[in-house]
Amino acid sequence: MPDGGAEREDLAELLARRALTEDGARPEAVERRHAAGARTARENIADLVDAGSFVEYGRFAIAAQRGRREVQDLIERTPADGLVAGTARINGELFGEGAACAVLSYDYTVLAGTQGALGHKKKDRLFELIERMRLPTVFFTEGGGGRPGDTDYAVVSALETRAFALWAGLSGVVPRIAVVAGRCFAGNAVIAGCSDLIVATEGSSLGMGGPAMIEGGGLGKVHPDEVGPIEMQAANGVVDVVATDEAEATALAKRLIGYFQGATAPGPAPDQTRMRDLVPERQRRAYAVAPIVETLADEGSITFLRERFAPEMMTALARIEGRPVGIVANDTRHMAGAITSDASDKAARLIQLCDAFGLPVVSLVDTPGFMVGPDAEATGLVRHASRLLVAGGALRVPLVAVILRRGYGLGAQAMTGGSLHEPLLSVAWPAAHLGPMGLEGAVRLALRKELEAIADEAEREQRVRDLTAAAEDNAKALNSAVLFELDDVIDPAETRSVIASTLAAAAPVELAPRSRFVDTW
Repeated sequence: MPDGGAEREDLAELLARRALTEDGARPEAVERRHAAGARTARENIADLVDAGSFVEYGRFAIAAQRGRREVQDLIERTPADGLVAGTARINGELFGEGAACAVLSYDYTVLAGTQGALGHKKKDRLFELIERMRLPTVFFTEGGGGRPGDTDYAVVSALETRAFALWAGLSGVVPRIAVVAGRCFAGNAVIAGCSDLIVATEGSSLGMGGPAMIEGGGLGKVHPDEVGPIEMQAANGVVDVVATDEAEATALAKRLIGYFQGATAPGPAPDQTRMRDLVPERQRRAYAVAPIVETLADEGSITFLRERFAPEMMTALARIEGRPVGIVANDTRHMAGAITSDASDKAARLIQLCDAFGLPVVSLVDTPGFMVGPDAEATGLVRHASRLLVAGGALRVPLVAVILRRGYGLGAQAMTGGSLHEPLLSVAWPAAHLGPMGLEGAVRLALRKELEAIADEAEREQRVRDLTAAAEDNAKALNSAVLFELDDVIDPAETRSVIASTLAAAAPVELAPRSRFVDTW
């Protein structure tokens, strides 16, 4: 300040202009946002990042519409050109310097969160910095896609825009979390779809084309909420985690990014003796696999992914003694745990994601194998099933496999990276059975002629039961371990400690600076 204590004119101008970029400068827009049950872009960012850590880029950008609007009007009504972006720390209390991240958010209060000319340039700038600085990224993507109203740049197609190529090129380079709330269409939806994980709120709508594009294509009028409602996008696997509102979605994004920031102090663990009773003694009785995962992992550390899609395969991120891991598991309540095309895709993608960013994988196996039959083959099973095997074959991070009850056929092999000897450790629980295919089916196939020779149906079926019982006795995990097909058979209560010790013994994985891209599906 000058000697007299008066504020310098240039600083006063800066502070006044900066104030116009804050929410307080547009109380009516903020009030409308709150009345709709939503938060502003800056409110979401403030909730996500460590206090005082946000360094903003391009705060003074405005919509490129000088040809049709007054500059002062653009300054007041289109702050940051509708895209708030910068670097920050997330989870700094846990990871210190390792908490550096990038954060971007479309601002729905500015031209419905559409993508403007300067906003695209801002994304280009941030995306290049993200790659150079290797910053995990959270992107709030709500908005209506491309903005046709910008006038300050000569344009015919705008197809030379680089933002989408740059964002897609970050796949496998840094982990990227997209948060979808409200309506997210066209280019905004592509930003979400190219991300590694998508969190979306109930009531949101996500689609490659919004109502205007649908109507323009001659497909009729569609209400925005009917384009890609969350009920659809969660069931078909587009959305990884569904949140009730933006506050929960932001908390989930914070947790998800944390899995890729490193290990924490070991968390509290449930009583491991519960494991002994979580799988029914009856071989054909279905059970929920989630309680096993919840008992295995540190308390409160689990995030289940794509729960409404392919429920026969459970996928999750969690921590075991503080170490972040990916978990794949068969759920016998659906399709008896058989691996379908969708289940293969679901597991393969999690394996790819973990491999790209150095997270070990834990596989909990209870499957009769791949789903078979004409209906299954009509889904392209040959290719989808092979996808899971290819993902496992390319895995560089540690894999630990636990056979909970049934490990049959190629499906069980796919769950273990292609072979029981591919994981760093393959163990089974004492009630587990293993075989090249379902045992009753194997008996009927191998002894078809002998069985056909038995005229009495009751006698024939009793013979099948007897032979199947004998096969089951031979297929016990202990017999498999005797032949060293398995590394060990363990008390279920030892599972957590065995996994933790194996991962602790594993040498750190030296990942290339850039991995293969992570499949969006």
